[in-house]
Amino acid sequence: MNRKIIFFSLVFLLMVNIGFAQKKNEPKSIISDKVSITKYHDKEELERMQKGELLGLYIERIEVLIKTLPYIAFATKPGVTMTSLGIPDNKDNRNMLDDEFDATQEYLKKSTEFQQTMLPYSDTSKLIAAILFYEETLKSLHEYSEFH
Repeated sequence: MNRKIIFFSLVFLLMVNIGFAQKKNEPKSIISDKVSITKYHDKEELERMQKGELLGLYIERIEVLIKTLPYIAFATKPGVTMTSLGIPDNKDNRNMLDDEFDATQEYLKKSTEFQQTMLPYSDTSKLIAAILFYEETLKSLHEYSEFH
């Protein structure tokens, strides 16, 4: 009985290990699947919001832009991988992409800290204008694919 428990435990651990190994080697998306905004707004809608809500929208849009704009030569939407672009999906390239994602996350962390500290001092009308500008930029990314 004791041998059966040990045997099944080892088989279970082996299966779990195989599952994680397959996910590790699966092609990574150049743009994260989590990069999107929930809704676009108009000026009147933004003017009815509290400044705290506006700050959240501003930070969210900055994050989406930072995670998208550097990669528009490759893609403008999540799901495009190195393999689908013809880039060799080898260890060096995966490590380079991982390093890029880590650097972007670190930048976003510092930038968000700065924005949460300083943006409350901004003029509400300028904050609204910036949000609208960022949203127009994000909308134009959807049209970008028409240029090529």
